[in-house]
Amino acid sequence: MSENTVPSGNHSKLKVTRGFLREYTNTDNALELHFEFNPSSITRTRAVEIKFGEGQAKTGGRDFHDASEVPRVTQGATVKAESFTVKILLDATDRMNAGDKDAQSKGVQPELDILYYMVEPKLQTPDGATTLAALGEGGSVCQSQPYPSVLEFHWGDQILPVLMTQLQFDVKAYLPSLLPYRAEATLTLQIIQSNNPFYTPEISRVFASTQKALGALQGFQDSGS
Repeated sequence: MSENTVPSGNHSKLKVTRGFLREYTNTDNALELHFEFNPSSITRTRAVEIKFGEGQAKTGGRDFHDASEVPRVTQGATVKAESFTVKILLDATDRMNAGDKDAQSKGVQPELDILYYMVEPKLQTPDGATTLAALGEGGSVCQSQPYPSVLEFHWGDQILPVLMTQLQFDVKAYLPSLLPYRAEATLTLQIIQSNNPFYTPEISRVFASTQKALGALQGFQDSGS
């Protein structure tokens, strides 16, 4: 477990598995943001972009007569990377009421700073360390190109590699110091759908689950139920 985590505001005795974001890095101090309250909904979107040849789009695609022609029929159709939107509530109220000094003085500003860090472009310094590109400590652009953080989205047994493509938050309440202690953040994440240590096992899981569901459905239909 990384030391760079934000304490949970859950003071109830209810055991709940909570999702979290972790920065994917080789360093020992990877940032983590654990959700104090799991999002009530996650909107996942995956689309197919269709670009058929001139004249073919008018009829919706190419002619076909057999399932063996599917690869030819779908030429020009591209499956876009999946993205999903998560709305999370950041609230230091429980921690403040429990006497947490950090929460009482800083509210949820540390959580918002972690999200900012996760979306801010990075540079690799000459000694191999990572810094924010805006600090300009990584040399010239010719020497090192800014890059975004790769994040791990942990949700139960699922671990998805993602890029944060948009961050939006609405502050709901402030401390007297004008630091926020309650905010709602909307995270737009794009899954990195390539051969990597996270997505490859996820695709294997989806395939195995589909085959199992297909077998169960076939058995249900064969039983005449």
